[in-house]
Amino acid sequence: MIRIEMNRVSGDYGFEARDANGHVITTDTSIEGGGTNFGVRPMQMLLMALGGCSGIDVVMILKKKRQEVQGFKLDISGEREVGTEPSLWKKIHVGFEFQGPMDLTKAERACQLSMEKYCSVAETLRRAGAEITWEVRITE
Repeated sequence: MIRIEMNRVSGDYGFEARDANGHVITTDTSIEGGGTNFGVRPMQMLLMALGGCSGIDVVMILKKKRQEVQGFKLDISGEREVGTEPSLWKKIHVGFEFQGPMDLTKAERACQLSMEKYCSVAETLRRAGAEITWEVRITE
């Protein structure tokens, strides 16, 4: 079983989340929502989790394919439902950008495997109704 401890530490809505290894993330709501901008919004954290989960998958797959990943970043954007409570992610787009000499076909396949088979966060978001698209770019 996984356990996370949450403690309110800043204003009304500012929390610190701590995992069993002592890693800490701060969360809050927007200033417009009564927060103080102390930390990441929980819904933004879902997009971060998607990037972290998929990024790990992709690097693992590319290493198995003997591809050297010199540089790698993800650009993730999302659109939430409007006028509903709760307001779920409706559309999410992930841009995978690699730097260095790499086989584009292998990079695309690694991203596809992550997004469609291995990434648990992507599957969780899809089951909640999010449409997830992605693209791959390689720069020298």
